[in-house]
Amino acid sequence: MKRIIATVASILLCGIILAGCWSRKELTDLAFIIAVGLDKTKDGKYMMIYQVVNPGNVAGATQRGGGSGGVPVSIYKATGNNLVEASRKTSQKVSRIPYYAHTNLVVIGEEVAKEGLDGLFDAMERNSQFRATSMVVIARHHSAEDVLKILTPIDKISANQIIKTLQFSEKIWGETINIHVGDIIRDLSSQGKAPVISGVGIEGNVRKGKRQLSIQASEPDARLYVDGLAMFKDGKLVGWINGEASRGVLWVLDKIKQTNITTGWKGKKEAISYKVDRSQTNVAVHIKNGKPSVSVHIQTEGDIGEVLVPLDLNDPKQLLMLKTAIEQDIKREVLDAVERAKEKRTDIFGFGQAVYRSYPHEWRKMEKNWNESYFPYLEVNVKVESFIRRTGLRNKPYIFQQQGGKLEWKK
Repeated sequence: MKRIIATVASILLCGIILAGCWSRKELTDLAFIIAVGLDKTKDGKYMMIYQVVNPGNVAGATQRGGGSGGVPVSIYKATGNNLVEASRKTSQKVSRIPYYAHTNLVVIGEEVAKEGLDGLFDAMERNSQFRATSMVVIARHHSAEDVLKILTPIDKISANQIIKTLQFSEKIWGETINIHVGDIIRDLSSQGKAPVISGVGIEGNVRKGKRQLSIQASEPDARLYVDGLAMFKDGKLVGWINGEASRGVLWVLDKIKQTNITTGWKGKKEAISYKVDRSQTNVAVHIKNGKPSVSVHIQTEGDIGEVLVPLDLNDPKQLLMLKTAIEQDIKREVLDAVERAKEKRTDIFGFGQAVYRSYPHEWRKMEKNWNESYFPYLEVNVKVESFIRRTGLRNKPYIFQQQGGKLEWKK
């Protein structure tokens, strides 16, 4: 009897253990999709572009030090009335099962973005393989296909190049922002905050940049670079914001980690560099007589990185003047960004959400007409406090010499 019970128990245990393999997929049967691109055809259908990694070529290129092996990625395209249909149609061209668990980048063509993002991420959100943390960028002045086809010399997979460039640029410069699929879905499904997405451009000859010969030269025929911020309204791309104004957006969103402020001094432009090491932004909302206003308080700490004018950093008065000049420059960037957004009537800063958090009852009255009747006329007060923690190893620039107690140009 004991032997029968043991036998039955062993069979049941084996059944439980072996059942765990029913959905297995061999690595050789999977196509690892690193990036997805979204364009539209002339007849209005979606075109999905898949950047599929070639594992053998990636490993070979690394071992050869970037030699003349095969290309590290392959590009596949499929069209459909929706994203799921296009994804299924790839089975006509790819001999492996599309696998999205390693998809870290979504590239949206500029024309698709202008038509609108509504519903674009529904299939991605429902797919259990697809990550909500995948980064999203807009292909500026180019199609998503062109961006994904450009080969890159350092990071062999161009999707990784874009991701790392965005992360590094946001960390030390602050004119672009890392936005994920989940962030965009949250902004699209809520009121008071419109999405803002970084752009990716192509510099050089696009046609030659798609060839392997391009990355075998010391200077490739084409390069990918991050370029500005795309502003959205009602899910549609309505404009771009560039340069210092785009950094102004990140100041308000409290996304600045490090950056450099170049300020003028006594008539000389770009005379002094202030390296921001850390910053913090607080946004407060006030309502008076039914009219909302916003206060933006920015605090920064940093060092003096470069001085190209006669300036005595031992002098507290001159340091105070420099501090004031830096604060005015940061304030100008923020106000410029706010004006650009007001022109497009889109609240990319989340001021509306700040109103909702502080005055939920009043927000219900403003919610439907926020972008048209309230945000364009919103009073935004900016206060900046900058602290100079260190001046470097020299308080007086070496290119000057002290004569008669004054700093003059060295001859």
